[in-house]
Amino acid sequence: MIRTVISLDPEDKQWLDRKAKESQTTLAALIRQAVKQMRRQEEAKSPSFEQLLKTTKGLWKGGDGLIYQQSIRDEWS
Repeated sequence: MIRTVISLDPEDKQWLDRKAKESQTTLAALIRQAVKQMRRQEEAKSPSFEQLLKTTKGLWKGGDGLIYQQSIRDEWS
């Protein structure tokens, strides 16, 4: 595990200390739990790489990507 130093407002530190005591855990364990929960929430918001691949599979079946690319580039000149 990697150690990290963070700066907290005194009120936040006191609140975290109370929460850690209430849940009979350490401050570090409480913060690790919070980070894991936040990470799960954030990752749930955006699709995974595998989901994106499934969604876009066969996107160019109806046409040639190279021809499309060349037509877009022709617009620039």
